[in-house]
Amino acid sequence: MEPFAPYSHAIVALAGTAILLLIMSPLSAMKKSAMGLAPGATPEQDYTNACYRWHRAYGNLAESIGTFAAVTLAAILAGASPFWVNLLASLFLVIRIFLAVVHIKGIGKPDMSLRSFTYVAGWLICLILALLAIFAAIGG
Repeated sequence: MEPFAPYSHAIVALAGTAILLLIMSPLSAMKKSAMGLAPGATPEQDYTNACYRWHRAYGNLAESIGTFAAVTLAAILAGASPFWVNLLASLFLVIRIFLAVVHIKGIGKPDMSLRSFTYVAGWLICLILALLAIFAAIGG
């Protein structure tokens, strides 16, 4: 573990993001079950529906966690700056928690609102982590 010690915050952010997904999965499923939906069913696409918002919050995180894990691990394995990798990975986790709250509470409009801008912030963090990994790998 010693070579990875400088990246401890990023590793915690990876685990924290996974825990967030693991918490949201059964909560989303329980909301759907309470509405009488079959397992795997999608609620009516209506952001005024709390069940749909839970479904989208979980789905959105599930769609992005793979990219986050890949770019964070690539940055760690390539030896990118621990300061930046730790900072960006930790910010990603905070942003994803905030985005889950925004989704679930129905804050803002469905498009081009706080939810969209928060999602883009997480997307940009993943892009920067990917670039850090690439530059570290090629010796830049």
